Order: sequence, then structure tokens, then C-alpha cells
Amino acid sequence: MTTLFRLLQIVRVAVRYRLDQLLPAAQLPWWLRPPVLLCRCFPAPALNRGQRLRKTCEDLGPIFVKFGQLLSTRPDLVAPDIITELDHLQDNVPPFANDTFRNIVETALGDEVDTLFASFERQPLASASVAQVHAATLHDGREVVVKAIRPGIEAIIDQDVKLLLLLARLASRYSVDGRRLRPVEVVQDYHRTIVDELDLQREAANASQLRRNFQHSPLLYVPEIHWDYTRPTVLVMERIYGIPITHIDRLKSQHTDMKLLAERGVEIFFTQVFTHNFFHADMHPGNIFVSTRHPQRPQYIAVDMAIVGSLTRADQYYLARNLLAMFRRDYRQVAELHVQCGWVPADTRVNDLEAAIRSVCEPIFEKPLKEISFGQVMITLFQTARRFNMEVQPQLVLLQKTLLNIEGLGRQLYPDLDLWTTAHPYLERWLQDRFHPGSLWRELKRYGPEWLEKFPEVPHLIFEALEARGGAGARQVQSPPQSMRPTAAAGRRGIALAAFAGAALLAWLQGGADLQSVPAAAWVLVGVGASAWLLR
Repeated sequence: MTTLFRLLQIVRVAVRYRLDQLLPAAQLPWWLRPPVLLCRCFPAPALNRGQRLRKTCEDLGPIFVKFGQLLSTRPDLVAPDIITELDHLQDNVPPFANDTFRNIVETALGDEVDTLFASFERQPLASASVAQVHAATLHDGREVVVKAIRPGIEAIIDQDVKLLLLLARLASRYSVDGRRLRPVEVVQDYHRTIVDELDLQREAANASQLRRNFQHSPLLYVPEIHWDYTRPTVLVMERIYGIPITHIDRLKSQHTDMKLLAERGVEIFFTQVFTHNFFHADMHPGNIFVSTRHPQRPQYIAVDMAIVGSLTRADQYYLARNLLAMFRRDYRQVAELHVQCGWVPADTRVNDLEAAIRSVCEPIFEKPLKEISFGQVMITLFQTARRFNMEVQPQLVLLQKTLLNIEGLGRQLYPDLDLWTTAHPYLERWLQDRFHPGSLWRELKRYGPEWLEKFPEVPHLIFEALEARGGAGARQVQSPPQSMRPTAAAGRRGIALAAFAGAALLAWLQGGADLQSVPAAAWVLVGVGASAWLLR
């Protein structure tokens, strides 16, 4: 299929759903206005704009379906009515031929399917945008699923992404709304996401990590990866049996504790984000099941770990403090935290940001807590901050979309779920644990070797800093006493850092990285005390 032919297909579908009505005609270049005016000769479907975009993605095939799904994860950029429709996009893609699937598996694994597996089902279990899944049985009797990438999908992706980039650049150049929504950035983000999804070995590694994080946990079960049968284009994992999370009637018929199920979903989310710092970022209902083993102590089962997320330590800390400040309606602290963590420019007027946040959030908090959407409050918070030039934080966008999925799912399972009450004590405990002596000691053990490696450089760096500060002070202020003040302060800070590094060094050498060692613990306390005194 040539690029020109594909472009004509896109134009035909766009005209059918009259996407021209979504464009600001007055802002278009002169050479685009005639074809847009010509589109008005065609009848407009009785659909809203979100439905038109959804239908367009469905008609244009799996790549555009996937792009629509990505757009649905960007509530910071896309209007709510459009997101509602794009959330309905499903991967109802016709399966490709069984012989083709077998050839992909045999080429990747270097043997015939009948030799690799004791049995192999010809009919697929599922067929999605970029992959297809069949059931099979290993020779030791274990049931598995075999997942393979669609043939030729890379070429289709490259072609469609080029066209999407062309449309995005046009929108960005000729539309004010287009520039605000950053379509080029969205398409580039989509390209990275879908390329990652084409690497099944990467997905398998994500699943393996998530399984290890929840090993023996009553909250979440992740199927086992069979690495001997896994390649970049083929993945083989344990087959699971559970009830799809959306089958509420089946869950109730086995007397599942729905309240506990909803609360455990929230606990899983916060455990992934704050304890493990590794979260499943594609937790839509199609990827979540519930085990049938213990209905009164329900356990989730997660599949399809192609998209995962993580936060920096700074983002973890500031996010937790932001959420707790929101719980307390301490808008001043929320504004200050946005500046401190660099989410808004350093010269932002804290008073103005505080007032904007208060004006948006106060009407929300007048409702009963169980009626307030936790995820929507986060979105509102970030949207408000964007008025103060807050940069888009991709990791936080992914997080808030996951939170919206979890919250919506939890309230579908148990409508009276109060996510605020469930989350509040968890965040309080996490902040306390973060500064517990045991946690600090684990950090010391983790980064101790790196600090030891750099410790010999500390005296040299201190003297360099003293000379630089002293020279600058002498040039800027002729009075010797004034020029010496920053030098003295810098010296105290440098010596304090050296004292703490020395304490860490001695603790490591004498204690052998063992918290039970009295000399090690003593030296750490000495170092901390010296640092505190010198930094007065």
C-alpha cells in the first residue's frame, strides 16, 4: 500500500465523519480552505465530536485504534467528552491466519510448533492491534498462552506514524488549539509507546519484575513467564483462569467480598507506585481478572504488562506530600510544593497559584468524600498549574490515567468506595517509613559503595568551591569582611558534607554494612550530629 493511497483512505474516512467541523476554518491557511469548504457538501453524521473521532480510528484500522487509546490516556491534553468516547476503543481486530502465526513462532523459536508444545490450539484466544494469542500445553503438562506480533506491523506503523506526524505538524502550525494540545509531542509519544509494545521480551521482563514484586502476595497474582520460549516477537506465559473484572454478576454469584476487592485494588495501586515504584500503567478492564480460589479474600490477576511506569524519588515524595496537603485543604503547601519540585517555574507567584488552586478545589471538597473523584482532583490540580506554565510531566500523566482506571473500577465494584479514606493512612505510613532509621540505613547500604568511590574527591571539591566563592565575593564586593561571609558559609556546608561522608565511610568499613554493628551505628550518629552542628 503506497503512502498516497493510504493518505486518500484517511481523507475519505475523515470526510465521511465530517472531521472538518472540528477544525477552526478561520485559522486554516488559504490553500486548505477550499477542500474544507467542499466537505460541507456532504451530510454530517448525527454523532458528537468524540464519537466521530472514535469511529474514524476504528475505520482506519489497528494503528489508529491504538493511537486513539493513547489519546484517551492524556486527560491533560484532550477534552473530557472526547476521552469518554476514546475510552470505548477496543481491540476487536480480525485474527490473522493460523499458518502465519505458526510460522512466526517456529521462526522465532527455531523448531516446529508440534515439537515445541504437547498441544496447540488453532483458534486464537484473542486478537489485538499488534499481537495475537493462542493457547497451548507444554510437554510437562503446564498450560500456557503463546503471544506473537502481527506480521508486517512495523512497516504499517512507520507509514501511519509519518502521516500522523504530517497532520500533527499542520495542526500545530495553523491552529491555536493545535499548538496548545502539542500534537507532535503526542504522536512522538505514541510512536515510542507502540514500538515498546512490539518488543515482547520487554513485556515479559516487565511481567517478571511485577511478579517478583508481588511474590506470595494475597493482593495480586502475575502469571509466570517461560523464558525458554520467549523472544522479541513471541512470548509464552502461564495461562490463567479467572473472572473478568467487568463481570460483576459472576463475582457476586460466587459471594465475592466486593468491598474488600475494591479496597485491595486501591492498595495494589499505591503499593506499586510508592513501595515498588513500578506500576502497571495499562490497567484497563480487559487486562484484569479476579481469582476464583478465595472469594472472601479476593485476589487480582493482571496480564499484558507492555506499558509500565515509575517515578523519580523526588516525584514520589512531592506527589505524596501534594496528596496529603490536598486531604487537609492546605492549598498554600500544594502551591509551594509545585514550585519546590520544579513542576512550575521557580519565579511563579505562590500566592497566585494558591488562590487558583483554592478556587477550583473548594467547590469540589464541599461534596461528601465518597462522591469526590480522586483522579479528577489530580487532573484539575495539574490543569490549574498549567495556567502557570507547568510543563507536561509524562510520568505523572501516566500515573493519573492509571489512578482514574483504578478508581472507576473500584467504584464499579463497590459504589460506596471512599478512595480518600483508603489512601490517606497509606500515604501517612509511607512518609513515616521513608524517614525511618531503617530506611535511611538501607539507602546508605545501597549507595555506600558509590559514595566511597567519590569520597577522596570531596576535599578537592570543597577547596575549589571555597576559592570560587571567595574570588567571586572579592570581585563583587570590595569590603573584605563582606567577601568572606559566603566563603565561611560555604566552608561550613562543605565540611558538614565531608563529616557525613566520613561517617558513612567509617560505618561501612567498621560495620561491614551490618546495622547490628554498634561501631557502625555510632559513627553514623556522630556524622549526622557533626553535620547538623556545622550547618547551623
